[in-house]
Amino acid sequence: MKNILVADHLELICTGLTYLINHQQKSLFRVVATTHNGTDTFMAVEQHDIDVVIMELDMPGETGLLTLQRLHDFFPAVPVIVLSTHEDHQCIAQCFRNGAAAYVLKQSASTEILTALQHTLANETYLDENISICPEKLRELYNECTCGCTRMGQSRTRYQELTHREQEVLPLVTLGYANREIAQRLCISTKTVEAHKASIMRKLSLSHHVDLVHYAVHHHLVNI
Repeated sequence: MKNILVADHLELICTGLTYLINHQQKSLFRVVATTHNGTDTFMAVEQHDIDVVIMELDMPGETGLLTLQRLHDFFPAVPVIVLSTHEDHQCIAQCFRNGAAAYVLKQSASTEILTALQHTLANETYLDENISICPEKLRELYNECTCGCTRMGQSRTRYQELTHREQEVLPLVTLGYANREIAQRLCISTKTVEAHKASIMRKLSLSHHVDLVHYAVHHHLVNI
């Protein structure tokens, strides 16, 4: 049995997908956890036995593309199915570039999610059948994303210097969570949170909270 994590900012979506997947006859999948933001999604994969992630792009806090990239970098064996309302071909190519195993539209029939899950069993990528783009065009956009990611990576060099834990703290700080709330979410002490915040500001050469928010938004690190 493959354990699934469903990540969506709407509880209704999480509940619906959980019911859909867990009530399939003779299914090889079961939803064992749900989350509602990128930081919690990453931590759930880190702390639990998760085999597949179904994740939307537009959760609050850390952007879905960044969460997707971090999941792919740290847990390459865990396929991520992107669930999205975006039909933009550039966005789709960027998701595959960041490590997505499948891309499914929220507005499609529920069978699309089930089909995508079956493809993950065979280690195959999958694109929603309702998205009309030829493989050649998708490859072209993928290669353009490669160049774009290189330029973005160069402009975010300082962010890449942050530790794994600091990258988890950053979106919570930008959203205005208090030190105690961050500590509870990440299971660390408030003093450790304060140390991470000071380190983040130093590494990014920032002086004030508003500067951090501007930096995170400008570099597409968070959804506000």
